[in-house]
Amino acid sequence: MKAFAASLAAVAALVTLLVWRPEGILSVILALCCVLLGMIAGVTVAAARQAHDVEPPAASPPPGQRAPGGYGVDADTLEALDSRAVRGDSRAVNGISDR
Repeated sequence: MKAFAASLAAVAALVTLLVWRPEGILSVILALCCVLLGMIAGVTVAAARQAHDVEPPAASPPPGQRAPGGYGVDADTLEALDSRAVRGDSRAVNGISDR
């Protein structure tokens, strides 16, 4: 509805500009109004199109369960981990050795 009103106002300003043909600053003001109202109509149409493409928010996990992807390890903890110790633990679990 907003886009329709803005485009109708832009057309009305354009018709006024073409029929009346004012001299001086008034013609510049009417031309700028046409451009501004046209841009408002275009942005409103684009916003309406994007509003229909928005996905609904994901359902929250049941109480007592973590959200997917939340492993409880922050960046500081990851930096503190020794990569050799992590690799050693995984080899001990799998029973695989690279030697």
